[in-house]
Amino acid sequence: MEPALDAQISAIDSALRTLFASPLPSRACPTLPAETSTLSRAESRVSGALMRVNHVGEVCAQALYASQALATRSPALRAHFAAAARDETDHLAWTQTRLAELGARPSLLNPLWYAGAFGIGLLAGKLGGDRLSLGFVVETERQVEAHLASHMERLPAGDHASRAIVAQMRDDEARHADDAQAAGAVGLPGPVKRLMRAAATVMTATAHHI
Repeated sequence: MEPALDAQISAIDSALRTLFASPLPSRACPTLPAETSTLSRAESRVSGALMRVNHVGEVCAQALYASQALATRSPALRAHFAAAARDETDHLAWTQTRLAELGARPSLLNPLWYAGAFGIGLLAGKLGGDRLSLGFVVETERQVEAHLASHMERLPAGDHASRAIVAQMRDDEARHADDAQAAGAVGLPGPVKRLMRAAATVMTATAHHI
């Protein structure tokens, strides 16, 4: 199969699996039965809203890596994006499972979030080339890492399960940023970084409720 066609099929497959299938993790969820605790109704609502935002982030991550794999002509870089996407699939599965445990639902706007992230990733890869595409990954993952760290402060102290998931996700995102930097990423201009932060703020505020 031609590489371009193979990449297009993979991108379509990623979208369908992310939006309409139950993701299958390759790693066990980083929670233990002993870590579970009874949360009050108010605490469950807080955790559910925060984990919905985190689930949206993983939907966007799937779109980002799928679009950048489609944009690059480098087989090595395509493999790099695929490896990172596998970690994000774990995160997607963990957050989706935790949402169900909390009695919360995923965002109703997930198709919109996926489409937006896919378009941005594809634009970065096609117009900026591989090094800028990697730079976009670095900045995205650094912002996500900071966002997850803030959630560690906002999650109820007794929600050990959600906190364990978020902690592992934070570590993985930091590693993804480091890997992209080592692969040759270039820094993004300041205005682009600020625009990304503004877009992320809108997304997280909306996903918190919808």
